[in-house]
Amino acid sequence: MKFKEIEFKDQSAKRIYLDYVSRVQHATKVLNKENQQEVLLEINSHIYESLSDYPENGKGEVERLLDSLDKLGQPEVFLKPLVAEKKLDEATKTFNPVKIVKALALNIGNGISYAVFAVLYLLLFGFLFLIIAKIADPQNVGLFYRPNQVFILGYYSKNGISYTAYEQLGNWFIPLMLALAVFFYLLITLLLRLKRTLK
Repeated sequence: MKFKEIEFKDQSAKRIYLDYVSRVQHATKVLNKENQQEVLLEINSHIYESLSDYPENGKGEVERLLDSLDKLGQPEVFLKPLVAEKKLDEATKTFNPVKIVKALALNIGNGISYAVFAVLYLLLFGFLFLIIAKIADPQNVGLFYRPNQVFILGYYSKNGISYTAYEQLGNWFIPLMLALAVFFYLLITLLLRLKRTLK
């Protein structure tokens, strides 16, 4: 369905209406075109129905429109949670990490679970950091393990003490960290999608 402007006889009412539509479009610009259109159509429908149901009582178009828009509220405020939810839906369908991070940033204020997911995604960057660190300093980065003595996954730096003999993964460290990063990324994203569908 295509967006169609509501027609007004009063030019002031038309300007107020177009300004409100522009604010709705600006508030939803982070969404894909389909979702932007859907939100705009829904808001437009609310305005049209409100004007149709509103008794004239001697009020002009401008007053009736302003009353309708007051009931809806400021689009920058009331659309914020809806835009955040729709953005998260878009992001989890694509598995694009940049889109997911942006969507989680929009949703941080919508509950503790989104903050938890944001932290989990942040921890994923730890795997990528370890890969880069292993390339930069292969002697001091790895999985160092000796029962009852040492367990280090990552980087260590102690003067005069070397755990190199306890390195367990050697050349397999980078492929394992990469595989874990991919696995946990997919797992967390699927859990986020599941949370979205259960809501």
